[in-house]
Amino acid sequence: MKNYLLWPTAVTVLLCANVGAQQVQDSTKTVQLDEVVVSDSRFQLKRENSGKTIITISQQELKQNQGRSVAEIINTKSGIEINGTRSFAGQNLSTYVRGGNNRQVLVIIDGIQVSDPSGTSAEYDLRLLNTDQIESIEILKGAASTLYGNSAATAVINITTKKTSKEGLALDVISSMGTNQTEADQNYNLSDFSNTVNLTAKQGKLSILASGGHQYTDGLSAAIGTESDEFSRIDGNIKLGYRFSDRFEINASAFYNKLNSDYDNGFPIEDADFHFTSEQSRFGLSSSYGYENGSINVNTAFNQIDRVFESTFPASYDSQSYIVDVFNKYTFSENIHTIVGLNYIDNQTLFSEEYDSNTVDPYLNAVYVGNQGINVNAGLRLNNHSNYGSNFIYNINPSYRFDINDGYLKFMGSYATSYIAPNLSQLYGPFGANPDLNPEEDSTLEGGFEFKVSDVFIINAIYFNRTEDNRIAYVTIDPNTFESQYRNLADTAHFDGVEVGLDTELAEGLTFDTNYTYTNSKEGLALRVPKSKINATLGYVIKEDTFVGLSYQYVSDRTDTDFATFSDVTLDSFSLANLQLRHQFCTNLSAFLAVDNILNEEYTEVVSFTTKGRNVRLGFKLSL
Repeated sequence: MKNYLLWPTAVTVLLCANVGAQQVQDSTKTVQLDEVVVSDSRFQLKRENSGKTIITISQQELKQNQGRSVAEIINTKSGIEINGTRSFAGQNLSTYVRGGNNRQVLVIIDGIQVSDPSGTSAEYDLRLLNTDQIESIEILKGAASTLYGNSAATAVINITTKKTSKEGLALDVISSMGTNQTEADQNYNLSDFSNTVNLTAKQGKLSILASGGHQYTDGLSAAIGTESDEFSRIDGNIKLGYRFSDRFEINASAFYNKLNSDYDNGFPIEDADFHFTSEQSRFGLSSSYGYENGSINVNTAFNQIDRVFESTFPASYDSQSYIVDVFNKYTFSENIHTIVGLNYIDNQTLFSEEYDSNTVDPYLNAVYVGNQGINVNAGLRLNNHSNYGSNFIYNINPSYRFDINDGYLKFMGSYATSYIAPNLSQLYGPFGANPDLNPEEDSTLEGGFEFKVSDVFIINAIYFNRTEDNRIAYVTIDPNTFESQYRNLADTAHFDGVEVGLDTELAEGLTFDTNYTYTNSKEGLALRVPKSKINATLGYVIKEDTFVGLSYQYVSDRTDTDFATFSDVTLDSFSLANLQLRHQFCTNLSAFLAVDNILNEEYTEVVSFTTKGRNVRLGFKLSL
């Protein structure tokens, strides 16, 4: 028995033997630097000079949330509700930001817009992402179509994947296992497994990264029932980079992701042997040539997604996207930063026959960083759509900063417009298609402040007011046959609300982060959108190498549709508490323990569908 108990210690000593007296490099302790944000301007500007409250999810935060999905981590941020993250692993994800829906949120990966033209909202499926392959995430809320084009009406989720940075050869192995159970069935069987391997190599001007991952989850039924529905994901990517000189570099990448998931019947709601497969291949090439005070950048990508549904109403989709983004960045002195670019996107989808659309958008954006605290970010874009012609969109985002000792007080305001053309599925897809749809036109007004007392205390608050004209909705046109179709709503939709955030260090090593979101609409909020939401995390670093985090989430009551009666119902509010423990044994070995829904709360996320109870996950990361 003694030998059995001592073997984990012996393994740890062996793995850490080569470290010697070397200080732990991958510890939970971080050095405070001036935070730099990119998404609101595409330039690396200090946070104090940005007119937005950019949400940054650093590599450190991703490590401290090891074992959780990208969608689960993003779902803890202000202004965002990702419905489906608390259900079975294969549940469809719906991203609601400031009263908007999936089609108004744009996902960017390594500088390239990604979407699925065959999807009902043309959104990118966040389930495809592997957290252990991501370096950082920035979230820009509000209309940002002038910089990023169609769909960037409520938020841009800007994801940067890992790349090679160190000379030589390095290997990371990340593995975890855990339970996947409901509140009523606490059996603690291991039924959720995840593994990722990242290999990097760098020799002089050449860098290579190769990564592969796998997730398998079982144990929960999609609809409330007894038959469990399996979910699996495999993913891989390879990135090659070559720096020809200090001015010129080229990077090539290839990504492959595949999802397999069982699912149940949605009408009538019942256990069923339905199956879903989504397979994505993406190839990208980017280059940058620097010259005095500026650079010329070219980003190109080809993305293909195949989706197959095996059910009572089987369907298959094959979509392709071609993206080219060419832009010139130029800095006049230290005060004026400009971007002039051309963005081309071609979308193709095979339904009963092949359909396509394309956009050719020239755009201009300029940022003025004043020496006296005045900053202005402004831009315009001419959206040229193959079906809907030309349309101007623009943004103006002034801010004013007062320097106060080691911090600042910053006041911010912005007004921006967005233009969202109907996607191919809404125009020509198999369910409710309407080729007579008009584009949706959105505008967002924001105003607020950010107060940074020091590196350990930042508070911000933003008021937003959004309007949507020609909002596209899926409406029932014949209640007797339940026939539905996509239609432009006649009335203007209004949404307003407040987002408040606080990041502080209560004592050395003890941090407290919290945010509150209030979203309101006179016409009523969309289904499953909470009016109020609170997130809070209390974290403590023990002796530089152990992190303990306790997080809390409150979601107010929401409206959903009960498809058994086709009537709207009110879902009760709920609160969830999670625990995260991470320990760094040495430079090359760390482990974590996560307990989600500690109190085993019973709640509903989607009517008649399963939600997660208390679950436990254990994992490690080994670096060689």
